[in-house]
Amino acid sequence: MSTVETLAAKLADDVLAAQDEIGNDRLFVEIGQVLAAASQTLEEAFLTECRVRLAEHKGRAALERALATHRSRQEPDAQ
Repeated sequence: MSTVETLAAKLADDVLAAQDEIGNDRLFVEIGQVLAAASQTLEEAFLTECRVRLAEHKGRAALERALATHRSRQEPDAQ
């Protein structure tokens, strides 16, 4: 992994955790704008890391919903 990728991945982890903590789901965009003023390369890598993590989170949530639905249909009736 290159220095840019390493820095982008760590910053993405930190920003997304802070985003959840403060309840601002667009914090990563704001941080991306700050990065753009200093390094377009780091900005692009950071935004990619954030988008990948956010997409994985949505995919995992969809999987959990599908499994919950499936499992609820498999449970025997409680009588």
